[in-house]
Amino acid sequence: MTTVSRLVLAGVLIVAGWGKIGAPVLSVQAVEAYDLLPKSLATAVGYGLPILEIVVGLLLVVGLLTRAAGVISALLMLAFVIGIASAWARGLRIDCGCFGGGGQLAAGVEPDYLIDILRDFGLFGLGVFVAIFPPGRFALDSALGLTPGEESYEDVESDDGELQEKEAY
Repeated sequence: MTTVSRLVLAGVLIVAGWGKIGAPVLSVQAVEAYDLLPKSLATAVGYGLPILEIVVGLLLVVGLLTRAAGVISALLMLAFVIGIASAWARGLRIDCGCFGGGGQLAAGVEPDYLIDILRDFGLFGLGVFVAIFPPGRFALDSALGLTPGEESYEDVESDDGELQEKEAY
């Protein structure tokens, strides 16, 4: 289950980051549209967020630093939920900019805030799941033995020839 959670979250982060990295000016515009950060910080976030999304997504794909990547992705999704909810509560009519674009919506176009919040809250849950549970056997962390606190077991043969699990340290 953790492997599927990692890959879904990774796919969304990589697609979102990739959609913004080619047009950093639009990414900055999307962050500024939320009207939550000072212009200089909004600019830094607009340029840095796509890179962070892609890097965290790649870490999740290969399963390296998995729990840290899960925490970072959960915090990102929580920030997105808060930002979108804030825009909705303040009556802003903006595109979330989640997968590129962003900024003010054209006349007659209504925002999809509820759908965006539900999606990001679900992804927040996946990030929490990835942060709490072991990364799975298809993770580089597992292959390198970098899963602290995770007990491993090996099969050993008993005196009567039956296989038993024995805790390996």
